[in-house]
Amino acid sequence: MDRVIFGDNQFFGIDHLSEEKGIAKAIKFKESASIINVLNQVYDMGIHTFMCTTHEKMNDICDFYRENSDKYGDFKFYPCMPYAHKYANAATEHGLFGALKYFTKGHMISAFTGGLAASTGDMTKIMQVLVDAEMRAFKDLNTPVIFLQNVVTDLLLGMGATEFFTAFAAHVKKKYNAEAGFITMNMPRLVKILNEIGLEKPIVCSSINKIGFRMSGGISAYEDTIKANNCRPIAMQILAAGALSPSEAVDYVASQENIESILFGASTISHIRQTKELIERAS
Repeated sequence: MDRVIFGDNQFFGIDHLSEEKGIAKAIKFKESASIINVLNQVYDMGIHTFMCTTHEKMNDICDFYRENSDKYGDFKFYPCMPYAHKYANAATEHGLFGALKYFTKGHMISAFTGGLAASTGDMTKIMQVLVDAEMRAFKDLNTPVIFLQNVVTDLLLGMGATEFFTAFAAHVKKKYNAEAGFITMNMPRLVKILNEIGLEKPIVCSSINKIGFRMSGGISAYEDTIKANNCRPIAMQILAAGALSPSEAVDYVASQENIESILFGASTISHIRQTKELIERAS
């Protein structure tokens, strides 16, 4: 994986420190063209991996990069699924079975398979159908890692439903020749479980910062897990929602030698460039 990965929170109104700032960012990036403009500049400065949710706007963004593959052919996408708000809204409006049909609309085989899975209660098959539905937007794009969002990862972890982790990893490998990635708010516990069920050196994305922001289990447990080198960590939320300066945040993460990649998002080109340069200097 690349050392520097660009994220998408700022494009869709997510700000862990201020709801007001999040709304302002959502307005700024209301049009897909404004997002593509930033991504093109990010690409030009040498960041060639974009980790993104499966928000509806990604359809336009993926269309652009498919149509311009001659210029951006080495641009990598790391899809993260499911996009929880989208599914929650669909389930509220259409019901569970109706939501399945909604997300597989226009694809008779997927719709049939999804309906059969829902009627028989085959949750693994439902997972596969929904992954395939989400991945349609990324057709013919470079998606070497496909992530399970923390809202599902940590729910499954808490329920002890570890068979879904192996099923997810097997499906994305077989269908998309991709590695499975897992986003979590409890990296020490997740890595332990993934290793126990046979997923060696899994790709795990988690909050990693010097003050323990959103790090369930505590800083020491995270540092021990990283030092053990039993996973391939991606550090996110390194600024702890703005509580840390970029320089001290990057210095701390860079001091954890086995962290493979650093994920960050920013809404201005100057902040993106500054953070990228800090990471590269500290690495």
